[in-house]
Amino acid sequence: MSLKKINTVLAATFILFILWFGTEYILSPETTAPGYGLPSWPSGDGGGFLVIKGIRDVVLALVLGILLVTGHRRALGWVLLVEAFAAYGDMANVLAHHGSVATALGVHGLTATLMVVNGLLIMRETRDVTAAPEALAPQPA
Repeated sequence: MSLKKINTVLAATFILFILWFGTEYILSPETTAPGYGLPSWPSGDGGGFLVIKGIRDVVLALVLGILLVTGHRRALGWVLLVEAFAAYGDMANVLAHHGSVATALGVHGLTATLMVVNGLLIMRETRDVTAAPEALAPQPA
Protein backbone atom coordinates (compact mmCIF):
# COMPACT_ATOMS: atom_id res chain seq x y z
CA MET A 1 0.00 0.00 0.00
CA SER A 2 1.41 3.40 -0.95
CA LEU A 3 2.20 6.15 1.54
CA LYS A 4 -0.51 8.29 -0.04
CA LYS A 5 -3.18 5.62 0.55
CA ILE A 6 -2.07 5.07 4.15
CA ASN A 7 -2.13 8.82 4.79
CA THR A 8 -5.56 9.14 3.20
CA VAL A 9 -7.01 6.33 5.32
CA LEU A 10 -5.50 7.81 8.50
CA ALA A 11 -6.76 11.33 7.68
CA ALA A 12 -10.24 10.03 6.82
CA THR A 13 -10.29 8.10 10.10
CA PHE A 14 -9.41 11.26 12.04
CA ILE A 15 -12.07 13.22 10.20
CA LEU A 16 -14.80 10.67 10.92
CA PHE A 17 -13.71 10.23 14.54
CA ILE A 18 -13.61 13.98 15.25
CA LEU A 19 -16.90 14.54 13.43
CA TRP A 20 -18.59 11.74 15.37
CA PHE A 21 -17.20 12.87 18.71
CA GLY A 22 -18.14 16.52 18.10
CA THR A 23 -21.66 15.57 17.04
CA GLU A 24 -22.07 13.52 20.23
CA TYR A 25 -21.14 16.57 22.30
CA ILE A 26 -23.74 18.66 20.49
CA LEU A 27 -26.55 16.09 20.62
CA SER A 28 -25.90 14.42 23.96
CA PRO A 29 -23.31 16.27 26.06
CA GLU A 30 -24.45 14.73 29.35
CA THR A 31 -23.62 11.20 28.19
CA THR A 32 -20.51 12.12 26.22
CA ALA A 33 -18.84 14.39 28.77
CA PRO A 34 -17.68 11.66 31.19
CA GLY A 35 -15.45 10.28 28.43
CA TYR A 36 -13.60 13.60 28.21
CA GLY A 37 -11.77 12.82 31.45
CA LEU A 38 -12.78 15.65 33.78
CA PRO A 39 -13.72 14.64 37.34
CA SER A 40 -17.10 16.38 37.56
CA TRP A 41 -19.99 17.77 35.53
CA PRO A 42 -19.86 21.57 35.02
CA SER A 43 -21.83 23.46 37.64
CA GLY A 44 -24.55 26.00 36.95
CA ASP A 45 -25.00 26.67 33.24
CA GLY A 46 -21.60 25.20 32.38
CA GLY A 47 -23.12 22.48 30.19
CA GLY A 48 -23.19 24.96 27.31
CA PHE A 49 -19.40 24.79 27.16
CA LEU A 50 -19.67 21.12 26.23
CA VAL A 51 -21.74 22.06 23.18
CA ILE A 52 -19.07 24.62 22.28
CA LYS A 53 -16.50 21.82 22.40
CA GLY A 54 -18.71 19.78 20.09
CA ILE A 55 -19.07 22.65 17.63
CA ARG A 56 -15.29 23.16 17.69
CA ASP A 57 -14.69 19.48 16.93
CA VAL A 58 -17.20 19.45 14.06
CA VAL A 59 -15.57 22.52 12.51
CA LEU A 60 -12.10 20.99 12.88
CA ALA A 61 -13.32 17.83 11.12
CA LEU A 62 -15.00 19.78 8.32
CA VAL A 63 -11.83 21.76 7.60
CA LEU A 64 -9.83 18.54 7.35
CA GLY A 65 -12.55 16.94 5.22
CA ILE A 66 -12.64 19.82 2.75
CA LEU A 67 -8.86 19.71 2.32
CA LEU A 68 -8.92 15.93 1.84
CA VAL A 69 -11.79 15.96 -0.66
CA THR A 70 -10.37 18.84 -2.70
CA GLY A 71 -6.92 17.24 -2.87
CA HIS A 72 -5.00 19.97 -1.05
CA ARG A 73 -2.73 17.42 0.57
CA ARG A 74 0.11 19.71 1.68
CA ALA A 75 -2.39 22.04 3.34
CA LEU A 76 -4.02 18.97 4.92
CA GLY A 77 -0.67 18.02 6.44
CA TRP A 78 -0.18 21.51 7.87
CA VAL A 79 -3.71 21.67 9.25
CA LEU A 80 -3.36 18.26 10.91
CA LEU A 81 -0.22 19.56 12.62
CA VAL A 82 -1.99 22.71 13.80
CA GLU A 83 -5.22 20.98 14.84
CA ALA A 84 -3.21 18.58 17.01
CA PHE A 85 -2.82 21.54 19.38
CA ALA A 86 -6.56 21.33 20.11
CA ALA A 87 -6.16 17.73 21.28
CA TYR A 88 -3.01 18.59 23.25
CA GLY A 89 -5.00 21.47 24.77
CA ASP A 90 -7.75 19.04 25.78
CA MET A 91 -5.10 16.84 27.38
CA ALA A 92 -3.67 19.80 29.31
CA ASN A 93 -7.18 20.86 30.37
CA VAL A 94 -7.96 17.42 31.82
CA LEU A 95 -4.62 17.28 33.63
CA ALA A 96 -4.93 20.85 34.96
CA HIS A 97 -8.37 20.11 36.42
CA HIS A 98 -7.27 16.90 38.15
CA GLY A 99 -9.06 14.66 35.69
CA SER A 100 -8.20 11.17 34.60
CA VAL A 101 -4.53 10.92 33.68
CA ALA A 102 -5.28 7.78 31.67
CA THR A 103 -7.90 9.61 29.59
CA ALA A 104 -5.73 12.71 29.23
CA LEU A 105 -2.78 10.73 27.90
CA GLY A 106 -4.54 7.75 26.35
CA VAL A 107 -7.27 9.62 24.51
CA HIS A 108 -6.27 13.25 24.02
CA GLY A 109 -2.48 12.87 24.03
CA LEU A 110 -2.51 9.80 21.81
CA THR A 111 -4.95 11.39 19.37
CA ALA A 112 -2.83 14.54 19.16
CA THR A 113 0.37 12.57 18.65
CA LEU A 114 -1.19 10.42 15.91
CA MET A 115 -2.43 13.60 14.21
CA VAL A 116 1.12 14.97 14.27
CA VAL A 117 2.47 11.73 12.81
CA ASN A 118 -0.20 11.73 10.08
CA GLY A 119 0.49 15.41 9.33
CA LEU A 120 4.24 14.78 9.08
CA LEU A 121 3.70 11.76 6.84
CA ILE A 122 1.53 13.83 4.52
CA MET A 123 4.16 16.57 4.50
CA ARG A 124 6.76 13.94 3.60
CA GLU A 125 4.53 12.55 0.88
CA THR A 126 4.10 15.98 -0.70
CA ARG A 127 7.66 17.35 -0.31
CA ASP A 128 9.03 15.77 -3.48
CA VAL A 129 6.44 17.28 -5.78
CA THR A 130 8.36 18.92 -8.57
CA ALA A 131 7.25 21.64 -10.90
CA ALA A 132 6.18 20.69 -14.40
CA PRO A 133 9.01 21.00 -16.91
CA GLU A 134 9.06 24.26 -18.74
CA ALA A 135 8.12 24.14 -22.38
CA LEU A 136 10.99 24.95 -24.65
CA ALA A 137 10.65 28.45 -25.94
CA PRO A 138 11.39 28.95 -29.61
CA GLN A 139 14.90 30.22 -30.11
CA PRO A 140 15.40 33.36 -32.17
CA ALA A 141 17.05 32.64 -35.49
